[in-house]
Amino acid sequence: MDVADLLTSAGINISVCVVAFSLYSVLRKQPSNACVYFTRRYISEPVRHDDPFSLHRFVPSAGWIMQAWRATDEEILEAGGIDAVVFMRIVVLSIRIFIIAAVICVFLVLPVNYYGKDMKHKNFRFESIDVFTIGNVEEGSKWLWAHCLALYIITCAVCVLLYLEYKSITKMRLAHITGSHPNPSHFTVLVRGIPWSQDHSYSKSVESFFSTYYPDTYVDHQMIYRPSTVHKLKKDAKKMYRILRPVETEYVRGDKPCYLCGGTAHTFKLLQNGEDSIRSQTSIDELQPTQIEKECPAAFVFFKNRYAAVVAAQVLQSSNPMLWVTQLAPEPHDVYWSNLGIPYKQVWVRKIVVLLIALAFVFVFLFPVTLVQGLTHPHVLTRWFPQIKAVLKLKFLNRLVTGYLPSVILILFLYTVPPIMMLLSRIEGNVSRSDRKRSACIKVLYFTIWNVFFVNVLSGSFINQMSIFSQIKELPMMLAKQVPTQATFFTTYVLSSGWASLAFELIQLFALICNILRRFILRSKKEPTNIALTFPHHTEIPRLLLFGLLGFTLSILAPIILPFLLVYFFLAFLVYRNQILHVYVTKYESAGQFWPIVHNATIFSLVLTQVIAVAVLAMKKSPMASGCTIPLIIISLLFNEYCRKRFSQVFKRNPAQVLIEMDRRDEQWGKEEGIYNRLRSEYCQLAYISRDLTISKDFSVARPNRLSRTDHNSPQGADENSLKQGTHHIKLQKEWAVVHSSSEKGRDLKLIH
Repeated sequence: MDVADLLTSAGINISVCVVAFSLYSVLRKQPSNACVYFTRRYISEPVRHDDPFSLHRFVPSAGWIMQAWRATDEEILEAGGIDAVVFMRIVVLSIRIFIIAAVICVFLVLPVNYYGKDMKHKNFRFESIDVFTIGNVEEGSKWLWAHCLALYIITCAVCVLLYLEYKSITKMRLAHITGSHPNPSHFTVLVRGIPWSQDHSYSKSVESFFSTYYPDTYVDHQMIYRPSTVHKLKKDAKKMYRILRPVETEYVRGDKPCYLCGGTAHTFKLLQNGEDSIRSQTSIDELQPTQIEKECPAAFVFFKNRYAAVVAAQVLQSSNPMLWVTQLAPEPHDVYWSNLGIPYKQVWVRKIVVLLIALAFVFVFLFPVTLVQGLTHPHVLTRWFPQIKAVLKLKFLNRLVTGYLPSVILILFLYTVPPIMMLLSRIEGNVSRSDRKRSACIKVLYFTIWNVFFVNVLSGSFINQMSIFSQIKELPMMLAKQVPTQATFFTTYVLSSGWASLAFELIQLFALICNILRRFILRSKKEPTNIALTFPHHTEIPRLLLFGLLGFTLSILAPIILPFLLVYFFLAFLVYRNQILHVYVTKYESAGQFWPIVHNATIFSLVLTQVIAVAVLAMKKSPMASGCTIPLIIISLLFNEYCRKRFSQVFKRNPAQVLIEMDRRDEQWGKEEGIYNRLRSEYCQLAYISRDLTISKDFSVARPNRLSRTDHNSPQGADENSLKQGTHHIKLQKEWAVVHSSSEKGRDLKLIH
């Protein structure tokens, strides 16, 4: 491929981005698209469709770019939480690293590569991309020291920036733990592997065990019930709704929009335990004879303080490690309820099965990658499809097919990977949604690095790709030979997978199509529900890290990729900030748990770059430069070990010093009693399952205060507070039926006691 082919691919992607950005600036101004481009505001405020027609709504503008650029970290934190801030720090870190790499490599390494051989150069447009790689440098040339010097500068810059970011994010995580409101998960331990007893239920076993061994700190517990039991309760609640639907209600205040059901809202009312209400419900206590069959061997156990919960979560509870397995409970809205009923003894089997399935999927994916690599070579393409030989004689079509089409096909195949990995992470048995997403993120990262980088570099037949496992000692030399030759493909991949993917991320194509079908094809007048999207960390973080890997490995081998990579990161900075501020809703927090993945992947990319550099310099008959690169590998590994000892433990366990200080502060301020009263209702299984009975737009959102800056003294804030209090006090053993009673004026949510 020559420079003209690369510019053709760049021109296509630039056109796609310009059209998509312009289209987005128009679509976001249309009131009918508020549920697509302003989801956070849409689910927290009444929708207004009475905006007057204006020509300005159909004129593209760059106002959203300025809003995203001017947004502060405090606004990002309020909108998306600490995970959103950490993600944007990843993007900023990438920009800083590759600005340094681009300045050093473009002005130092690129001229050395271009003039590395005594040859007559063509017109710049028709120069081959290979003349910009290290392959164009003469063997034994003294100019190879420039590559070694550039690698030293990049390594030092990466280590310094990584250290500063790790330190800053660690402080941010600790500040989040200490500065937030009392978190129920800090007082709660998830217990699994409860032993079976014929004499009494799981609940009695839990109470007996923790009352015996934690008598001073044990408060209470909440059992996990089988999904069939919860669905039965939900079905009973629906029956109650049909029975009580005609009941007339007394309205306390005037009509106003209801954020729960879309009708009119009124003050929540509690029906007293009178004769009628007692007769119209079935008490959970009556289910005691079959309680043993409905309980799962898992429970949430509540403790008096944070320190006691941490101690109970980290120590071995029994001489049999498969029984009484404890861990700190996830946040209430982070709990993945359907996986809590999985017996703990099955978890390790599930993980092995998932690992085997993932490996099989990796090997199956080698076939489309081999097909993609064949498209990059015209002689291979004509051998597979002889009938297109005449078509490839046209220069533009030849450039399009061999330069742009392969990366597009690979991207289409890669779109199937995140959903499959998310499904596998669900099968694994993760008990929290954040753990499931983090597990999927790691799987997608490994998959993309292997299939996009290694398989494409070690291109050839399927048999040739499998042969590397028997030649693992020769892998550095194989990478040294092949990585510079794949610079063209990786550059076009950054253009198509990077630039174009940001354009489609901004335009939210799937949500837009669904909204158009709902409004203009189905003619539905109902407001959309369940439109709240969480940020897709498991797709975006692996993409950022893959591009980082490509930037590191090609920085001194083929620096021509760096300008295109920098453009991607700058666009990502604007697009992701806009999406966090307006589209994605934070339902739960992991408090920066994705950062260790980023740190480890960056160190891996840096060490891999250094290993390839050692092999390349050795092949170029420059043993001194190759030998001087080896200390960089040792320095990078020692730096990673220091960061692991210094920072990574904070992301695995909460410091006892911090927790004890928080317990003492709560004791001084008299907050303990209020915390104890909240614990059981926060982890009520039915309270979360029963959300399916409503058609609320914001009932399932974990943090209403993050959705808008609503004044809680206002009527709207009062209704939101009432909703939060009502949902949090649905208890499994007493307040178990959620009923909607409607009348001519509106609907009320009632909790039947």
